[in-house]
Amino acid sequence: MSDSSRDEPLGLTIQTLPGQSAASAGATRTKSGRWMMVLVMLACFSPVIASYLTFYVFKPTGGNSYGHINTPLGPQYEMPAVQAVDLHGKALDLRSLKGQWLLLSVSSGACPEVCQKHLYLQRQLREMLGAEKDRVDWVWLIGDEAAIPADLQAAAAQAQTLRVPQAKISAWLKPEAGHAVQDHLYLIDPMGNWMMRFPADLEPKKAFRDISRLLRASNSWDRAGRGVVYE
Repeated sequence: MSDSSRDEPLGLTIQTLPGQSAASAGATRTKSGRWMMVLVMLACFSPVIASYLTFYVFKPTGGNSYGHINTPLGPQYEMPAVQAVDLHGKALDLRSLKGQWLLLSVSSGACPEVCQKHLYLQRQLREMLGAEKDRVDWVWLIGDEAAIPADLQAAAAQAQTLRVPQAKISAWLKPEAGHAVQDHLYLIDPMGNWMMRFPADLEPKKAFRDISRLLRASNSWDRAGRGVVYE
């Protein structure tokens, strides 16, 4: 054998491993399926997401929000599937409140001073909305079995007053650090997520500004009443 034959480099051919093409195709299908799921979710939630972005990112009227707002990309605190009881003892699913903006307070049925202040503010803030007030429901959640004082019966009748176990309320609504869940008013979006928490001892004009901006931002898809219930 000649020297040139001995010095010739070996030729290596890499063969495709068995099953490699199938695995690659499976990975492609999995990735495609995930993107399809994301697109479906965006299509379902786009109206509310648009409202959040208009309010929180683009800020059409300028300035920061007064209340603490949960962005659509952060943790979502969804309305729990729990049986509530109204003033007449009728049971209903709390989620039946979906499809409407909710201005919500929480307290004992005994309704101490901060509770009474919240009920007054809820009524005033809603009335301040004028023609838009029918897009916002006034909700009072009672976390115990205490009787409602006689002088608050009229206010309780005007609100959507429901008794819900306190543990369920506390698992859903999150107060500011150092505060109790009863210290705040909460704004719930039509999908049933609590979107905004107003500070304890809130300033009505600033809270009204936030609520008004949210209603303007959602005006293209949200109307008064529960014609559309978001699941």
